[in-house]
Amino acid sequence: MSDFPPHDDSDGTPDPLDRFDEIVGEETDRDPDLAVIEAGSRTLRTQAGPPQGDAVPARPADPEVDKALREVEAELADRWGETKLDPSVQRIEALMDVLGQPQRAYPSIHITGTNGKTSTARMIEALLATFELRTGRYTSPHVQSVTERISLDGAPVSAERFIETYRDIRPYVEMVDSSQDYRLSFFEVLTGMAYAAFADAPVDVAVVEVGMGGTWDATNVIDAQVAVVTPISLDHTDRLGETPGEIAGEKAGIVKDEATVVLAQQPVDAAQVMLKRAVEKNATVAREGMEFGVTSREVAVGGQLLTLRGLGGEYPDIFLPLHGAHMAHNAAVALAAVEAFFGIGSEHARTLDVETVRTAFASVASPGRLEVVRKSPTVILDAAHNPGGAQAAVTAIGEAFGFSKLVGVVGMSGDKDVKGFLEAFEPLFAEVVVTRNSSHRAMDVDELAALAVEVFGEDRVQVEPRLDDALESAVTLAEEEDEFSGAGVLVTGSVITVGEARLLLGRA
Repeated sequence: MSDFPPHDDSDGTPDPLDRFDEIVGEETDRDPDLAVIEAGSRTLRTQAGPPQGDAVPARPADPEVDKALREVEAELADRWGETKLDPSVQRIEALMDVLGQPQRAYPSIHITGTNGKTSTARMIEALLATFELRTGRYTSPHVQSVTERISLDGAPVSAERFIETYRDIRPYVEMVDSSQDYRLSFFEVLTGMAYAAFADAPVDVAVVEVGMGGTWDATNVIDAQVAVVTPISLDHTDRLGETPGEIAGEKAGIVKDEATVVLAQQPVDAAQVMLKRAVEKNATVAREGMEFGVTSREVAVGGQLLTLRGLGGEYPDIFLPLHGAHMAHNAAVALAAVEAFFGIGSEHARTLDVETVRTAFASVASPGRLEVVRKSPTVILDAAHNPGGAQAAVTAIGEAFGFSKLVGVVGMSGDKDVKGFLEAFEPLFAEVVVTRNSSHRAMDVDELAALAVEVFGEDRVQVEPRLDDALESAVTLAEEEDEFSGAGVLVTGSVITVGEARLLLGRA
């Protein structure tokens, strides 16, 4: 794979960035050449410790704390869920007002996109923490515990702190509830808790992932100096739009006046929308494939070895303990976001300390994202839930694992492109076990089975309504191969399915 030549300004040779789009074009089939649609936007051109472990909390060991946490969870669950939305930030703005605007107590990096948001957020957090900044991270949904959504210093807040934060803001939540047409939703209350917890800590910087869209998302009361847009594809089309461009219109709402926009490679219509928004907000744009990206990538034991081109220069020999080209691209986006946060590319013509960057990326974990949780046979968990995520997982598994037979365990929500998701996995799965998770949003197992039969054929589909039975059946199917044959199991379809499987498999 091509590398950048040495950068030498002394002889007047062209800057290698001028052909950077060609190099990144070798990495992806998304069109990197967006220069023709810049529409006059300015673009970036340049002449604590890291999180530990997999950071997924178990239930509290103390029965009283566990009881109190369950009471908080029950009160939150009594509110509008994350799929019932009123497209407005009116209620969250009212909550911020009565709380004293806690979200303005620290700078923020705001992340939107369709796939890769949480992994990118974790990478950004790791980089910032390794540069000795105290971090707060707010992501959704959670894999196992609601407390995962609010992290301080690279780890989920304790159950005790989560309970305390909820009790602290509850009187203000009730005050807002009584003054609005609708009560604050589950997600709005959690967002208020996160912003309050970050101010109370206090953090040096908050890394915030949108829940859905951007313009009217509850998180969008922050004034982030760096807006990150991961790849946009079709998801939540009933709420966000039916084309990448329409969806980008909602997601572009996180771009604030004179911010820096770190833009992953996008479909051209989505890029056009984002760049137009940047012009309107006088924002500076850094585009993957032009100002930054993946220069080279090779599979390594336990992950991959990367050379990344940042806004300030090249970062060689970066070990990332995550699989797949999509994770390499997430790493490039995360690096550019942190460089932009530190002013590299606009104020400073330099790179971050490369050894610190290496340390940070080597520490990254992303539970439920191509996570190996068992051997003999190998069982992998991946929270893909739309066709784009499925295709990324298929490519990464083919590259990193080389199974002789792979059995899928699939449990999905009914509001997704289920057939498109299954079609992406059809070439990879020898057999598939369809099941459901415990969520009320879970797709009826018989309906899922009917679609699976259309895609895979009746002989390749097995139905197990209970997830524990589905896991056992899939492992049995994998073990039917000779023990040295290299068979495996992939559990996928939903973050909830993956989280419940993780608990069942003892990864608390």
